[in-house]
Amino acid sequence: MTTPRTVLVIGGGASGNAITILLRRAGIDVDVDLIEARPDWNATTGSGITLQGNALRVLRELGVWEQVEASGFAYGSLGVTAPDGTLLFVKEDIKCGGDDLPATLGMRRPQLQQILIDAVRATGATVRLGTTAETLEQDADGVSVRFSDGTEGRYDLVIAADGVNSATRAAIGISDRPEPVGMAIWRAPAPRPESVTRSDLTFGGPAYIAGYTPTGENTLYAYVVEANRDRNSIDPATYADEMRRLAEQYGGAWPEITKHITDPAKVNYTWFDRHLVEGSWHRGRVVLVGDAAHCCPPTFAQGAAMSLEDASVLTELLTSGRAWDDALFQAYYDRRVPRVRTVVEASVQLCQWQLDQVHDADVPGLIGRTMTALKELP
Repeated sequence: MTTPRTVLVIGGGASGNAITILLRRAGIDVDVDLIEARPDWNATTGSGITLQGNALRVLRELGVWEQVEASGFAYGSLGVTAPDGTLLFVKEDIKCGGDDLPATLGMRRPQLQQILIDAVRATGATVRLGTTAETLEQDADGVSVRFSDGTEGRYDLVIAADGVNSATRAAIGISDRPEPVGMAIWRAPAPRPESVTRSDLTFGGPAYIAGYTPTGENTLYAYVVEANRDRNSIDPATYADEMRRLAEQYGGAWPEITKHITDPAKVNYTWFDRHLVEGSWHRGRVVLVGDAAHCCPPTFAQGAAMSLEDASVLTELLTSGRAWDDALFQAYYDRRVPRVRTVVEASVQLCQWQLDQVHDADVPGLIGRTMTALKELP
């Protein structure tokens, strides 16, 4: 009788949940512990999320596509409007997840998180909330971990899925940190006007970008992008006022949306950051996935997709029968980094065009080229 391999997943976001589900469902003898710093497992955080076909492809691999499809709002095109709401053009979305999946689906982020939480629970993985890893001590055979509750564990592999400000990344000696690109985004949920049946974007006007995405039959989330400001200079009690001040200057569906932006507790303000760890995403038996390894501005709505793809590729390699060694983890990096770099660079390019006020920028071309590249399997 063989001893099961042991894996610790640090972080219960998209990539951490996904790799826990995939490893437990892979048919190999592996025990997975997942720890999450937030006691509520981030089950109520966020307004909405845009999932393109390559993200949906991994969610289907996780076995949750039917729940996601039932909970969200699928569509197949992107509109671009003038600030007054005039429709300038409509671009058909590329089905980068394959022809048997929608091009794009919007849904409420808490719904997606709850679906993934339920799927993690169903695998029988051990989950510990309100818990962090305080120390990691590696040797040739594995990692000894001391947790914030005073307990200890021993693992064959530690997977760091603890987000853009990953403490694990720093703990293993990777000094890369996210850098702001100069923009910040206001997000808020609202009822969906009947006229909103896809994402529409406006480039320019009082903000750099304004847009909305349907997240269900009766809901959407709206977003407005401006130059970043010192977070400490904005009173959270004024968040709804600040977002509404920008949003009410747009036409089309915006007047109907804007009148519902009234609760500051439902408005989120976040800077756009970028980072990409170069060289490798591991040190010994600790490997990074998702935002711990890379992040990009949400201008292509690919942050969660890249994180989900990381989980899929790393699981494929870990369950291939190969040794869990430097060669395997380098293969994971080598396979993922060209695709992630394409997304990070394209996302930043869209931001830079707006910051530089490049009026003849080939936005449709960049979108088309990037999404076409993502049709390939990760």
